[in-house]
Amino acid sequence: MKTALVTGGGGFIGRALVRALLARGITCYVAGRNPYPEIEKMGALCFCGDIRDRGFLEECSRGVDTLFHTASLTGIWGPWSHYYSVNVLGTENVLHACRKNSIARLIYTSTPSVVFDRHDICNGDETLPYPQTFLCHYAQTKALAERMVLQANGDSLSTCAIRPHLVWGPGDPHLIPRLLERGRNGQLKIVGRGENLVDISYVDNVAHAHLLAADNLPGIAAGKAYFVNQGEPVDLWKWINELFERTGIAILEKKVPFIAAYGIGMTLEIAYKILALDREPGMTRFLAEQLAKSHYFSIARAREELGYIPLVNNEEGMRRLVISLQSL
Repeated sequence: MKTALVTGGGGFIGRALVRALLARGITCYVAGRNPYPEIEKMGALCFCGDIRDRGFLEECSRGVDTLFHTASLTGIWGPWSHYYSVNVLGTENVLHACRKNSIARLIYTSTPSVVFDRHDICNGDETLPYPQTFLCHYAQTKALAERMVLQANGDSLSTCAIRPHLVWGPGDPHLIPRLLERGRNGQLKIVGRGENLVDISYVDNVAHAHLLAADNLPGIAAGKAYFVNQGEPVDLWKWINELFERTGIAILEKKVPFIAAYGIGMTLEIAYKILALDREPGMTRFLAEQLAKSHYFSIARAREELGYIPLVNNEEGMRRLVISLQSL
């Protein structure tokens, strides 16, 4: 690998990946919706555009031997057309650019949500099938895109998918800020019994896994998906309370039954659709499931086939996160 393009390189995972690539001395291009002067100061070349624009991707991927596709529309609420256009059609354009410019390797950033079937998943592995139905457009369109990427694997283009779960760490613009805001405003309660185990993934570990996959292709990783996490699940609500305690937020004690949260989520979804509200409801059925159910996955395949071992453990990751929050 000599020259790489990172779609979504201005995002949380994308930035960590760009840093890791540059640290290796690899020429790095970034495709994103906005200009990123701070990334260019790091040494990357940024292209500003939309992955839904096929010509844009053709142009910025010329001369590239490896493409990391981290760009996607995240979240749990919004119109199907928007999710489909970015996550599915955008990925089609990425595949087209790879073929057009004879790019050898494509690593796709997926999510364990592609196999979440509304039941507890305990130490699940990559044999889990895609479910028949999905509770949010994000998970469904990511599953469609992942399948497309893996099926595109062949002699001229080697592909694989990395499935990191609940990515966190310093600079996180999604999970951590949302938790802290709801905690400070008293808008968060323990959903269910509060004993569910989940995987989390420190962002530098996720970037590391992507590089290992690129190093492997076109080897045993070709055409495969890999779960990536810290190697052991955490008690979700204990982990959140530790974060709150270390950042001066009152820990959570009040609980709401899962069936009640699920019902509230369903009611809000109906109301938001009728009223055509764009903002995300405070609760949805998918969110209720995620907050109350266990969902953690084995990294045996990533460990054995990619040589993946988490570089940063939970304790060190939490220390770094708290320090970064205190400096804000």
